[in-house]
Amino acid sequence: MSSAAEREAVELLARRLRAETAGEVLFDAASRGRYATDASIYQIMPLGVFVPRSETDIATAIAIARELKLPVLPRGGGTSQCGQTTGAALVIDNSKHFRKVLDIDLGRHTATVEPGLVLDHLNAQLKKHGLWFPVDVSTSAQATLGGMAGNNSCGSRSIAYGNMVHNVIGASAWLSNGEVLDFGPVAGLSGRAAAIAAFVQRLAIEQRAELAAHWPKVMRRVGGYNLDIFDCQSERPYTLDASVNLAQLLIGSEGTLAYTRSLTLQLSELPRHKVLGVVNFESFRAAMDAAQHIVELGPTAVELVDRTMIELALANPAFRPTMETALTGRPEAILLVEFSGDDRPALVQRLLDLEELMGDLNLPDSVVQMVEEAAQKNLWEVRKAGLNIMMSLKGDGKPVSFIEDCAVPLEHLAEYTDALTEVFSRHGTRGTWYAHASVGTLHVRPILDMRRDGAKKMRAIAEEASALVRRYKGAYSGEHGDGLCRGEWIAWQFGPRINEAFRAIKQEFDPLNLFNPGKIIDPPKMDEAALFRFPRGYRTIDIKPVLDWSAWNVQNDPVTERTTAPGSGGDPSGGLAKAVEMCNNNGHCRKFDAGTMCPSYRVTRDEQHLTRGRANTLRLALSGQLGEGADAAVAEALDLCVGCKGCKRECPTGVDMARMKIEFTAQQRARQGFGLKDRLIGALPDYAHWGARLPALFNLRAPWLMEKLLGLSARRSLPRWRADSFWRRPEAAQLFSSLDATLAAARGSRKAAVLFVDTFNGAFESENALAAARVLKAAGYTLHQVRKDGGAHHCCGRTHLAAGQVDAARAKLAALIEALLPLARAGVAIVGLEPSCLLTLRDEALVLGLGEPAETVATQALLFEEFIVREAQAGRFALALRPAGKPILVHGHCHQKAFGAMTPVLEVLKLIPGARPELIETSCCGMAGSFGYEARHYEISMQMAELSLLPAIRAQPDAIVVADGSSCRHQIGDGARREAIHVARLLERCLVQ
Repeated sequence: MSSAAEREAVELLARRLRAETAGEVLFDAASRGRYATDASIYQIMPLGVFVPRSETDIATAIAIARELKLPVLPRGGGTSQCGQTTGAALVIDNSKHFRKVLDIDLGRHTATVEPGLVLDHLNAQLKKHGLWFPVDVSTSAQATLGGMAGNNSCGSRSIAYGNMVHNVIGASAWLSNGEVLDFGPVAGLSGRAAAIAAFVQRLAIEQRAELAAHWPKVMRRVGGYNLDIFDCQSERPYTLDASVNLAQLLIGSEGTLAYTRSLTLQLSELPRHKVLGVVNFESFRAAMDAAQHIVELGPTAVELVDRTMIELALANPAFRPTMETALTGRPEAILLVEFSGDDRPALVQRLLDLEELMGDLNLPDSVVQMVEEAAQKNLWEVRKAGLNIMMSLKGDGKPVSFIEDCAVPLEHLAEYTDALTEVFSRHGTRGTWYAHASVGTLHVRPILDMRRDGAKKMRAIAEEASALVRRYKGAYSGEHGDGLCRGEWIAWQFGPRINEAFRAIKQEFDPLNLFNPGKIIDPPKMDEAALFRFPRGYRTIDIKPVLDWSAWNVQNDPVTERTTAPGSGGDPSGGLAKAVEMCNNNGHCRKFDAGTMCPSYRVTRDEQHLTRGRANTLRLALSGQLGEGADAAVAEALDLCVGCKGCKRECPTGVDMARMKIEFTAQQRARQGFGLKDRLIGALPDYAHWGARLPALFNLRAPWLMEKLLGLSARRSLPRWRADSFWRRPEAAQLFSSLDATLAAARGSRKAAVLFVDTFNGAFESENALAAARVLKAAGYTLHQVRKDGGAHHCCGRTHLAAGQVDAARAKLAALIEALLPLARAGVAIVGLEPSCLLTLRDEALVLGLGEPAETVATQALLFEEFIVREAQAGRFALALRPAGKPILVHGHCHQKAFGAMTPVLEVLKLIPGARPELIETSCCGMAGSFGYEARHYEISMQMAELSLLPAIRAQPDAIVVADGSSCRHQIGDGARREAIHVARLLERCLVQ
């Protein structure tokens, strides 16, 4: 804020919004910082953030801002890649409350929607009618339709269905003067809307020669305003052509002309069938050259995946299996060629035509056919994650978006990519490539270090790339809009006269320059230093981490592709800051249905409860941008993080917020000390043996007192201590052999395993550990369990980690690993029952400085189901089982999902004759260790459970419910009044004695 008067105006804006609206008014530094970035390289602090609840709130906010002469910036999912949704304005977030389908007209194939509705949610409602909205952007699970309209978004199948501008037929919007107008076909307009249409028509007539000379002749062109739609070639200067639709002028306007109230969309019929041919190429150029020929076959999509993206996908456990099925050999690039329609045999023939074409191009046997829907869907998910996969490169050098959307005619595509590759080489970098080969738009991002010389290189590369675009008669902005990185190139692309026409349009719509100023009209230079998220000289505060973050403290060479550790002067946080900065704000964590992350966001829909929101808060704190309030801001942002680790697997750039929360909690507790609750939770394994000896005493409960003293909810039942814990049962000891006997069995190639019995299954649900031991013994395994001297059980340190007691966790893990190491080195599997405990050996144990012993143990650590599947595949596991007799519902523990361990659960259950286990599509159950027990979290814990888990269980009252997580079983018992059991117990029940 540049002056006292402006600061006073902003303060008044906040006061009036709180007094005159029912929306959320967020003007603190952390909230503003979370909205200062989108998926671009830019950061601009907004004046404040407003989350309206009603249309009245929006109208009031616009009126107050207009009166105070403060700009307004409408925002959807915040996934723009060019900086469209960053600005020093009042940011109004439509995505939380404005997400309804207002009307579906099946006869006309139209839908009217609010601007905050996510594309996938619309298509989910349309599917039952055999319809869809076909602008299938890669961010379809996060992108709002209002944002897509603002960007004039395109999709993978635009060659068949067109862009957003071709599929929006009406809009209702506020002008900056507060007037609400309906935009649509000019034949039906009157009043102010008709006057605007006539004005723009006159501009188009006046600029006809300029439009003919400068307007790009490619399909993908989204720069400036869509003035060309008014160039109807009428010889009567002031007569409007009835075919012109004024709503299309708003498409691609980036929120600079009006504030969208609703959109009317043209729908398409869903194709009944799709087939996919994956063409593997030995060279990138061959792929580019082949695209023009493949398009002649009439595909609905031709998408590129280059070698960099292939390698990164293969390195991601969520994407690796899918990518492997698409490859033949080690291609430098692949093209995904899709055909769709109602005649399946005809589509299969098109794949044969594709194979024949590739043979004619001297590329025989290069096509992998995918005709099954599931395989196609999985591969498209990898492709849709392309940008985010690219951003998973570690180090300061990142693929930077600024020439990403240049579109050229297909016949020049190979030449253009060759020439641009030479440009990159001259500037000491290389590009990452993917996207829409069907329409000549390749998303290319050179790898630049914006903290050092990246900005200088960016300018030089942009100037050379623009010359190539002009040489090949292409469009500089082909898909992702103008925003901050391409705004200054509008005048270059269209010439000064058309640029002045754009200015006149802005003036006609928004004479006060209220809406999103600095975009399209009078934009800043793309390399203005003050705009960058990571400007030259960017620094982070000095912090000594308690976990090992060195894997992120690297430098990458964009030419050799080598990644190396830095020398002196590296990141003082040891890589922690760089791990946080892996979040590029792509918004993939804005999940509502599929997957696990981010469970608390699904309930609150608040930006601060996204992985993105938390990462932004941490980044701002670590770079000193939150000042003295940093600690409180980070604590608030991380408060509802349940440590599900969904982001570890599902975030394409690998942001592990659960690990970051452990780091922050440890740092905070080191400064503030540990409370009684932290000490009790962390030390639970240490006093478990006393709970078994004195269960009556330990089970004495005064819920109101526990809530008052410890913050544990009086409405929540607590686990019951029991005298017959696993370690106190005489029959348990009979199931296990000595260390020497187990090692001898392993050396003799006999079946052997370690059963790691954790605190929860040993102390509270000993029947689970007994069932697992009995099942493994019945299958012929020699079993061993590690115990401390004196007979106490070993602990993985999980409870200490949750409480931020990292030193105590390290000591616990070191002792456990020391006990397990001889067995692990002998190749004996370490089999665990509780996902969070066993998987600690494969995750946190590796970042606590425990060295090679931890790595060795991690290689042998398997969940119960993983072990059985491995052994069964090797022909070593067989059991006589009888049918379960009931349907089986399965809920996955978050850590099982994060480590891709749910498939083994289903495979093991299918060993039961006649079993057809059904996996409930759930995120976190809401209990998440101690989280759901806390009074301040009880309500949101139950809301998480009610999103899908509890309703699914209630819907099948006769089903057997399987859940491996102890906290998951507890939540199901509390919320659905149903018993959930561990897989081991179900197998034991089904054993044929």
